[in-house]
Amino acid sequence: MKPNPNSAQPPGNRPAREKLDISAAAVQPLPSPPQFVSDAGALGIEFEPGDVEKLGLYLALLMKANETQNLTAIRDAAEAWRRHILDSLTLLPALAEFPEGSRVIDVGSGGGLPGLPLAIVMPHIGFTLLEATSKKCDFLTQAAARLGLSNVKVLCGRSERVAQDRGVRADSFGTVTHTGGHREAYDAVVSRAVGRLATLVELTAPLCRIGGSVLLIKGEKADEELKEAERAMHLLKVVHVETLPTPTGRIVILEKRSATPRDYPRADGEPARAPLGVTTE
Repeated sequence: MKPNPNSAQPPGNRPAREKLDISAAAVQPLPSPPQFVSDAGALGIEFEPGDVEKLGLYLALLMKANETQNLTAIRDAAEAWRRHILDSLTLLPALAEFPEGSRVIDVGSGGGLPGLPLAIVMPHIGFTLLEATSKKCDFLTQAAARLGLSNVKVLCGRSERVAQDRGVRADSFGTVTHTGGHREAYDAVVSRAVGRLATLVELTAPLCRIGGSVLLIKGEKADEELKEAERAMHLLKVVHVETLPTPTGRIVILEKRSATPRDYPRADGEPARAPLGVTTE
């Protein structure tokens, strides 16, 4: 009997899944639409020479990788410039006063939004891209290398676990300090299109240092989500400072007033399954 070519192969005989490799791909930067620079200028954004071309290269790499990975539903280049690049850069005014060497973490970075566009135009700031899916981490690592972004680190893991990483504990003459780690280690935490605010606050606030900012790109339901997240914000010691309208959405700005209680964030999946202060009927 001849073998059926359509029959399932034993696991040991299956061909290895092809790995993403954009390091040497012949990818050319996507040209920016005519209105992109003027739209950015209306937000007070001025580009250094080479920034726009590098943003276009990032978009081209994203589109190339999207042929085999589910990184974005947007296929149109002009739409991607507005809904990905411009939307990410709306955070620039809120980050503009952060000094050189500040640390920013992008929670749920996915295909690198908003972290990679921000890292391109803010080389004096260190960006950590936190992503739980290994395939997406591979893309982020390769894209950052291809773009020559020495100010970017990729961290593959869940926020629930990373935000509980206090680093190495040292006790010297009665003074306890921690070195390394990620809990309360960042000057700002940013996130885009990750989830509702009541969930997102628990995944972001524990990573923010006391006195730092949590900057969340949201949509039309920002006010509704803020109302729903009041209890979560109270428990996690953050205060709503301002909501800024932008051409592509809204930016919710939270300030971290005191240390996050040690119980937060909860175990993997709990913030999404049962958001703090949200009752289900």
